[in-house]
Amino acid sequence: MLQCDYFTPPDRYNQVVEGHLWETGFYHISHIGIVQYLLALVNTLIERWRPETHTFYLPVGECAMTLEDVAIILGLLTNGLPVTEPTLSSYEALEAEYLDQFGVAPRKTECRGSFIKLTWFRALKDRIVLADNIQIQRYVKCHIILLFCTVIFGDKSGAGVHWKFLPLLHNFSGIIQFSWDRWHNWECADRPYRYRSLAHFRRALDDLQEGHFVWEAYAMGRIEAHLIPPDIRQHSAIWSAIIPLISFECIEWHASNRLRRHFGLTQGISHQEWDLGEAHGEVLTGPKNQDWSRTHSFWVMHSTN
Repeated sequence: MLQCDYFTPPDRYNQVVEGHLWETGFYHISHIGIVQYLLALVNTLIERWRPETHTFYLPVGECAMTLEDVAIILGLLTNGLPVTEPTLSSYEALEAEYLDQFGVAPRKTECRGSFIKLTWFRALKDRIVLADNIQIQRYVKCHIILLFCTVIFGDKSGAGVHWKFLPLLHNFSGIIQFSWDRWHNWECADRPYRYRSLAHFRRALDDLQEGHFVWEAYAMGRIEAHLIPPDIRQHSAIWSAIIPLISFECIEWHASNRLRRHFGLTQGISHQEWDLGEAHGEVLTGPKNQDWSRTHSFWVMHSTN
């Protein structure tokens, strides 16, 4: 579904801040190269997505992305607080937040609604002199925001990032407490599947038979244990948790009870999933002043208990 042709990350960092990237939990993901979508395969999978069960329906059974995928492929910690805060739409609120954290704010021409152009962040990051801890923290925050747009929460344009994430970086030592959940680096070669059509992938999924689908992609024998860092592996006990996944307005259900074969278990009859109601289809479009931690308080509480 995703391929990495260029192993050099789109936004590299000064080695001086490496320890701070470990401290914030963004060290591993900083080494992911430029990721490109296989659009035909993505569209084929979307056709098989069932929102009522939060899974893809294939001839061999149900499947979905799991917290295990997020941890092992992206190198993100999955045991943390929900990513949620109020969103404010005014430029004045945006300006105040940026002045507080960076000492400088983007001009209105460098914003698109609540989105700030990545060129502004890259220019700011290049200008920062790593002379003291304040400047180092500002540099690391710029780097993390660039990761949000290019790897973690990127949109199709890849040109800007919503400023809603910035308040979550205010307490530098607390950045690691959030669960930033949402691709595997393939061998770089001339792969013919990148040119295949929607019809090809439809046919390939329709023809899937038992034995063709790898349920335990990270089992012993398929991946060497030492390749998974200890700081990632230590949270493996929660990778099969049945919980809501929260990012501001967006809520998705981690239906691991329907994905037991992913974790080497026998799949029984699945129960009816939780109905997320309107929260499941919420999309942050246009100006919106809202405290999402209150709006989704029931799901936030369910996620943290």
